[in-house]
Amino acid sequence: MRKNIVAGNWKMNCDLPQTRSLIIDLKKGLEKGFNCELMIAPSHPFLYQAFNSTSDTIIEVVAQNVCEAQKGAYTGEVSVDMLDSVGIKTIIIGHSERRDIYGETDELLAAKTKTALEKGMRVIFCCGEHLEQRQAGKHFETVTQQIEKGLFGFTTEQMERVIVAYEPVWAIGTGETASPEQAQEMHAHLRSFIASKFGEETANNTSILYGGSVKPSNAAEIFAKPDVDGGLVGGASLDAQSFLDIA
Repeated sequence: MRKNIVAGNWKMNCDLPQTRSLIIDLKKGLEKGFNCELMIAPSHPFLYQAFNSTSDTIIEVVAQNVCEAQKGAYTGEVSVDMLDSVGIKTIIIGHSERRDIYGETDELLAAKTKTALEKGMRVIFCCGEHLEQRQAGKHFETVTQQIEKGLFGFTTEQMERVIVAYEPVWAIGTGETASPEQAQEMHAHLRSFIASKFGEETANNTSILYGGSVKPSNAAEIFAKPDVDGGLVGGASLDAQSFLDIA
């Protein structure tokens, strides 16, 4: 059975004191109980601190990125083994900002995912279309290609450790949000496409998260849709109360 997940992608925000403060505030709100997995993704320098600070809670600390290589002359990169050594078991791969700003291709993202899955990690694999692609009616084609090139080279067993995050790029950090109906339509399409390769059981067990200006005021309506299993939350995850209200 697939899991409900609310993951906070902190992006390049929060220095060490701010990371500590935000985690303290998050921990204060955990007593109310949650019907979902809670994840936070601080910047790489603070993953060990965050992991240690949350090890006695339900919060899982995840990484925002990883190198496709296992080790070697890759200045500035971080390997799966490095992340594993500080307690990280889940990695975000393919966020639109990695694709758009840093030019990460479908082939590179498939290589990163392969490295992570072969090391036993879980992967939050991101996909999504730009505004012009949606306006041209190519939004289904765009995400289908991203999923096919990024994930269809893996086994059914490996897919059990993949979480898909759909992010309409036109709704990230813009204040715009896909309507609950638009989110459901795309999530249902993604689940059907995953089923075409890996079977209905795997597709029905794959959590598909929505990411794109999720906030407390719209989360309940979006998450109520049958194929939306939670959210990959950006800006709203930088405020503890906002993030917990979404969860």
